[in-house]
Amino acid sequence: MAPPRPSLTGFDPKKFAAASGNSKGDPWARYEAWRYTGPFTRWNRFKGAFPGLGIATVAFAGYLVAEQLFFKDEHRNHGEEHH
Repeated sequence: MAPPRPSLTGFDPKKFAAASGNSKGDPWARYEAWRYTGPFTRWNRFKGAFPGLGIATVAFAGYLVAEQLFFKDEHRNHGEEHH
């Protein structure tokens, strides 16, 4: 098998990657890091996904409690059917 021919331009991608000093393999990792810090963390992105869900849950639970305490249907448990 013949040895690989040298590039006409003299550019060697392996030498270029070694000279960059980036050992992780992703040269853009430093520039992408901001996407996962500060207000863009996983928790902050999830927290903003459902605005008002906490208030709605508390209001619905309050409604269910009020319905059970104050708005009981007196005809429901007698076993009689009214037509």
